[in-house]
Amino acid sequence: MSKSKANRPLPESLGLPCVGVETHAHLDYKRLDPQELPLVLARARNAGVDLIGNVFLGVEAYAANAPLMRAHPEIFFLLGVHPNDAAETDVARVADMAALFAADPNLKALGEIGLDYYWKDTPPELQKRLFREQLALAREIGIPVAIHSRDAAEDTLAVLDDSGMEGERVLWHCFGAGPDLAAELIRRGYTISIPGPVTYAKNEELRRAVAGIELSRMVLESDAPFLTPEPYRGRPNEPAYTVFTAQEVARIKGLDTAQVWRSTGDNARRFYGLPPAGQ
Repeated sequence: MSKSKANRPLPESLGLPCVGVETHAHLDYKRLDPQELPLVLARARNAGVDLIGNVFLGVEAYAANAPLMRAHPEIFFLLGVHPNDAAETDVARVADMAALFAADPNLKALGEIGLDYYWKDTPPELQKRLFREQLALAREIGIPVAIHSRDAAEDTLAVLDDSGMEGERVLWHCFGAGPDLAAELIRRGYTISIPGPVTYAKNEELRRAVAGIELSRMVLESDAPFLTPEPYRGRPNEPAYTVFTAQEVARIKGLDTAQVWRSTGDNARRFYGLPPAGQ
């Protein structure tokens, strides 16, 4: 092991209060290990993470893994059909989600939903149709949405605009662009979620965007097990590492890390309707 790897700071070394909200993780990615989950959650709590949003990518994932996660009150749920699954999804699946949201108060948002043009397997028109159906459901039942948009920002904004989402509770998950897109999102009243890649040396455009986003319009996420921030880049990501994203945001904005941690946590609580810290 290199000296730099051996000397990486532990997440808890930042000494942050347990008030942070990690808004977007895939703790059930591929297979949920009942023995590993409590360890992941303990590391997160030691680092200062109070609540974690787990994103279920479809009804089947929710049915398989939500029962185990209910034993851990620090986890709240998001549920949606990813755009890459649009070809295998019909209107009945959206109706199934409506019933689940009605039955489970721990389902706080519909997501991640949107458009993904990076992968070429799913025709854009199928993605747009599913996106519109899920936005209609969100408006019908009055819940926020978490947006996935990869190489598709212009079309994603067009669908959101056509669906009457300006001023609604919309969160742009895993923001990775520059100041121009950030300004478009802010103008529409949306919330922007900052992931670990803000810590990567080459992401200067993203750091320029973060510098201009008001702290009140920002939340933090891991997107675990993906997009691990420095200094743990190269390892599977987990919620505890979100503290390093907060640290970089604080550096960019000239603020104290604890202030960023607390403020983004409060923003997430308001957006998702979560309980105050410590409850």
